Amino acid sequence: MRHLQPTEAWRWLQSCAQAAPERAPLFVDVRMEIESLYVGRPPGVVNIPWYEYPDLTPDPQGFARKVLEEAGSLDRAVLLICRSGKRTLDAGAALEAAGFTDVAHVVHGFEGELDEHFHRSSRNGWRFEGLPWEQM
Repeated sequence: MRHLQPTEAWRWLQSCAQAAPERAPLFVDVRMEIESLYVGRPPGVVNIPWYEYPDLTPDPQGFARKVLEEAGSLDRAVLLICRSGKRTLDAGAALEAAGFTDVAHVVHGFEGELDEHFHRSSRNGWRFEGLPWEQM
């Protein structure tokens, strides 16, 4: 699995979309749907939760199956994002175990690490870097 800083990930998505839109990476938000909708998310991301409320229990095979349905093939590049870059490590490992050949994740995720006041988006992450995002 490749570990991309937020700006690297955004540049990669943009360059692939311009060069070969039909082969652009599938951008997957692994957060719960409510997180993705209300906290915000990058444009063009597909929400496929690693786990969902109320169970909060991952289903690695089910997750990989849903990603494959969206991706169309195991060799399509997949970029994962979550809140802080932790869930994507497990989700990415599940995709690789399922046979995906090109998996990357956004280091520090959408909101980034906690600061000394227990706040996010103040040290690193997608939003901190000023990259495009939308919110419901």
